[in-house]
Amino acid sequence: MKMLALALRNLLRNRRRSLTTMLAMIVGAHTVLLFGGYCRNITYGLQTDYVKFGGHLQIQRAGYYRWGSGDPAAYGIAAYRDMLATLRSDPVLAPMLAVATPTLQLQGIAGNFAAGVSRTALAQGLVVDDQNRMRAWNDYAFPVQLAPLALTGTGPEAAIVGLGLARVLQLCAPLRLADCAPPAASRREAAGADLPGDLVALAGSTAEAAAPAGGAAAPAGGAGIELLAATARGAPNVARLDVVKAEDQFVKEFDDVYVGLHLEQAQRLVYGREPPRATAILVQLRHTSQLPAARARITELLASRFPAEPTEVLDFTVLNPFYGQALAMFATLFGFVAVLIGAIVLFTVGNTMSTAVVERTVEIGTLRALGLRRAGIRRLFLCEGFLLGLAGAVLGVFSAAALAGLINHSGLTWTPPGRSPVPLIIRVWGETELIAGTTLALVVVALLSAWWPARRAARLQIVDALRHV
Repeated sequence: MKMLALALRNLLRNRRRSLTTMLAMIVGAHTVLLFGGYCRNITYGLQTDYVKFGGHLQIQRAGYYRWGSGDPAAYGIAAYRDMLATLRSDPVLAPMLAVATPTLQLQGIAGNFAAGVSRTALAQGLVVDDQNRMRAWNDYAFPVQLAPLALTGTGPEAAIVGLGLARVLQLCAPLRLADCAPPAASRREAAGADLPGDLVALAGSTAEAAAPAGGAAAPAGGAGIELLAATARGAPNVARLDVVKAEDQFVKEFDDVYVGLHLEQAQRLVYGREPPRATAILVQLRHTSQLPAARARITELLASRFPAEPTEVLDFTVLNPFYGQALAMFATLFGFVAVLIGAIVLFTVGNTMSTAVVERTVEIGTLRALGLRRAGIRRLFLCEGFLLGLAGAVLGVFSAAALAGLINHSGLTWTPPGRSPVPLIIRVWGETELIAGTTLALVVVALLSAWWPARRAARLQIVDALRHV
C-alpha cells in the first residue's frame, strides 16, 4: 500500500506528463471500445435478421440442406404437424420456444402470361401469423421493428413478390410501383412469342378454373401471376396468385426470384391432393443463449418420437454461412486495430517511464543508499506504470461509454449491405467482456511498458546514480 501511495505521489510530481500519457491511453481506449461496440452491434444486427426470418434452428429432412434445393418436393417432412405438437407441448422445450412454424420452399416459373413474360422463381409457403410473431423478435432492443407481412389478412390466393420480379413480370402499373419504367413494347412482343404454347394453355385453364362466377380471375388491381411448379410426382401444376404487394428483398439475386404465398397454397401446388408436407420447421427461441440446450432437446425428441422420419437440426450459423464470414472479417479488423492501439500505448507509456528514470537517477541512488533494495526500485516503477494504465483504462471506459451514448442519440444512420438504412448504434455500456478485455489489455500493456525502464532503474549502481548530473 505504501508503495502505491509513493508511486501516486511520483506521478503527481509531473502532472502534465502524466496527464498527456493518460490522454493517449484514453484515446486508445476510445478507439478500441467504439470500434468494438460497432462490431458488436453488427453481430447482433445480423443475428436478429437471420433469426427473424429463419429462426434459431431449422428441422429439415436429412440431406435437404445439401441436395434439397434441386428437388424440394422429395425432401418434405410428412409428420411435421405431429412434430410441431411435440415441440410445443414438451415441458422442457416449451419455456424456451417463441415460435415454431412450418414452411415449404419450392422452385418454379412465375409468369404474367397475359403480358407474355415469365421467369424462374423461388417460392416460399408461410404461415402468416407465425411469421409476424417471428418478425417481432428483438432480443437486443433494436429501435426499428419490421412491419407485418403484406399477406396478413389476405385470402389463400394472395402472394407477395420481390421488386425485381415485379418489374420483370410487368406488374409496375397494377402495383403502382415507383421507379419502375415499363420495357419497350417490342421486347414484350418478342417475349410473348417465345412462350411455349402448352404453358399458355395450362395457365389459361387454371385462370378459368380460379375465376369466380361471372367475374375475371385477375385481382381488382390486375396484379395477377401464374406460378408453375412440378408436383411431388413430377407432373406440372400451376396456381393463379393475386399479388398484393411487391417488397424489396435488398439482395438483387433474391429480389428477382422471390414469391411469398400462404403455406396451404404452396402445399396444394406441390402435393395436390396428397397429404401435405413441409420442407422445414422453423424454431425461434426466446433468447439465443438457449440454442445449445434447445438443439439437444429437439434432437432427443425427434430421435425418440419420430425414428422413421430421418431429420437433422441445423442452426442459423450453418444455414447462413455469411454470418460466420462477416464475424470473422470484423474480428480480424478489430484485432488489427487493437494491436495498433496497443503498440501506440506501449511506446507512449515506455517513453514516459524512461524519462522518469533519467530525471530521478539521483533519487534512485539516494533510495538505494538508504537501504531500498533493487526489487523495491523495480516495484516502484511498475506500480507507477500500473496506476497510469488503470487510470487511463477506467477514464477511457467511462468517457467512451458517454461518447457512445451521444452517438446513439444523435440520429445518425447507416446502410448495411443488403438492407435499408438503420440507426447507428455503438454498444459499449453493458458489454462486459469488451470492457473487461480492454481494461485488462491496457493495464497489461502499461505494465509491460514500465518493465524495461524499471529494470534499468533497479540495475543502477549507487555511486553512479548519486554522481549523475
